Amino acid sequence: MSPSALPDPTASSVAAVNGGDQLSMMIDKIPTLAWSCRPDGTTEFLNQRWLDYTGLSLEASLGLEGRHPSGQFYYDLPAGPFYGYNRPGAKPSQGVIWNWWRQGMMGGAKAHYDGIVAFSQTDFTADLKKITVPVLVMHGDDDQIVPYADSAPLSAKLLRNSTLKAYEGFPHGMPTTEANTINADLLEFIQS
Repeated sequence: MSPSALPDPTASSVAAVNGGDQLSMMIDKIPTLAWSCRPDGTTEFLNQRWLDYTGLSLEASLGLEGRHPSGQFYYDLPAGPFYGYNRPGAKPSQGVIWNWWRQGMMGGAKAHYDGIVAFSQTDFTADLKKITVPVLVMHGDDDQIVPYADSAPLSAKLLRNSTLKAYEGFPHGMPTTEANTINADLLEFIQS
């Protein structure tokens, strides 16, 4: 079936768009994302969980060219702001980018979502105030994911026994891109 011969993508039921067969309806009920593409790369099937997770309409989803939408996200984020590879003079590592992509694609969509909700919507103030052991707070001042001013200095103030170490020009992914510096500072802190 050519892409132009697809059923009306604005139909209310994903299974109906996919022919209404029993297999489509059964796959529509499984608790994970499911999709398939034709040899030419056009999307031919998406289950309801896919639409719920992505927030994309069925019409927009059927326009995808053989890519899991988060697959592109899992490439673009490390290729850009996560490791600071979008900055002038940056030297992107394809190995680092593709490893990040691999890890993202192996994870569960629900777990990814719940993780983001947990770290972005949880107030850790009371927990930080209870910590009494020495803590090294490390943060790059060019973090495009979690801005330095909104996190590291505030956390360090709440901790009873903290050392704040800011790194000029370091990105969010600094333990990978600046491993020698980060590891040396961690070792020095542990040994002190």
